[in-house]
Amino acid sequence: MEYFLFIHNNTDQPTTAAQWDAFFAAANQSGLFLGGSEVAGSAQIGSKGVRATTDSVAGFMRFEAEELSQLHQLLALHPVYLQGGTLELCEMPKTS
Repeated sequence: MEYFLFIHNNTDQPTTAAQWDAFFAAANQSGLFLGGSEVAGSAQIGSKGVRATTDSVAGFMRFEAEELSQLHQLLALHPVYLQGGTLELCEMPKTS
């Protein structure tokens, strides 16, 4: 199953470069990590305004895991989680 992780920008303390280095080393070694990026400014298209996602989301990551418990173990090392912030994990349903 594939998963999409929203990384919220609500940490209690700033994350550190050492935390990110350790997490990316573990993520790459796990074989679960499919990539991701920080996000910046956004533009809304449509007639109804909504709160900008970038007000609360700083980035995203994608993962693939057969067992969700594997992914939970990896995300326990995520710098945002370690600094008291929120990670929002969404299942990406398979389409035919």
